[in-house]
Amino acid sequence: MTKKQPINFKYFALAIISLFSCTASMAVHCSELPTYQKSIGIAGSLTSVGSDTLAGLTTLWVEEFKSIYPNINAQVQASGSATAPPALNEGTAQFGPMSRKMRSRENDVFERDHGYPPTELKIAIDAIGIFVHKDNPIKGLSFEQIDAIFSSTLNCGGNKMMTTWSQLGIPYQWGKRSIQLFGRNSVSGTYGYFKKVALCGGDFKRGVNEQPGSASVVQSVASSITTIGYSGMGYRVSGVKLIPISREGDDYVEPTQENIFTGRYPLSRYLYIYVNKNPAHPLSPIEREFLRFIYSKQGQRLVQREGYLAVPAELAKHELAKVGIYD
Repeated sequence: MTKKQPINFKYFALAIISLFSCTASMAVHCSELPTYQKSIGIAGSLTSVGSDTLAGLTTLWVEEFKSIYPNINAQVQASGSATAPPALNEGTAQFGPMSRKMRSRENDVFERDHGYPPTELKIAIDAIGIFVHKDNPIKGLSFEQIDAIFSSTLNCGGNKMMTTWSQLGIPYQWGKRSIQLFGRNSVSGTYGYFKKVALCGGDFKRGVNEQPGSASVVQSVASSITTIGYSGMGYRVSGVKLIPISREGDDYVEPTQENIFTGRYPLSRYLYIYVNKNPAHPLSPIEREFLRFIYSKQGQRLVQREGYLAVPAELAKHELAKVGIYD
């Protein structure tokens, strides 16, 4: 099975250094990220259309931004990552949050219509968690087992689909019952990422109960001991537990902050916002300030409040430079 490393290790190394030099658990890379300072004359509207995974974080950003600029109007729609590219292309949104990278065909449509590609900005670090009921004794799962549980194609090397917990070594009577599967719907970036990485590009079983939101996946898993589901780690609740996973065998990796930062945890990923930045023109003042806020100390504290990991300062500067912001 091909080993995938979706995270840029240069930036993760920088993030590790920043993480261990901080003393408070909610510190955001210490003093390296700038403190956001209010600008004069910011007014207008902000519209965001895209990822459900990023709904909570985007809403927090918008609410905090509005507390700085009370006269702006803002709207957040979060129906799934697939809704971001057309909204951005058609001008019905200024910001397109996505929990996956934009696909080639989505990028091509935008570039055909505008003459330049959309600008991709990495705004947080996330990991997809494999959730089971809190009383499930399973110790960990490999990609081969995850694929055998969720997929109909067995692309990760298995030779038999897993349909009961007893096949995974659970000795209790309930282990003979069918595994109940929960996941995201096909417009979700989490769905696409999980399909590409955890299922090795294969297809989901028809029996996966597709949910419209990340929170509903986790809540469903909490409802029964025979359940399993995948979702963004930031949506964890008390009735479930996250299980360690491995690329191969039983060398399981816990989804800790350090393991996510270093890329050891196999389902680590960046989260994105896409913007329509014409190379010949600057962003509007309200768009510029919103992005400055996202990459500020205050903005990245909200990232951690939502259960994600903040981007390191060097990456923040790099991303802002893509849209002509250098301060």
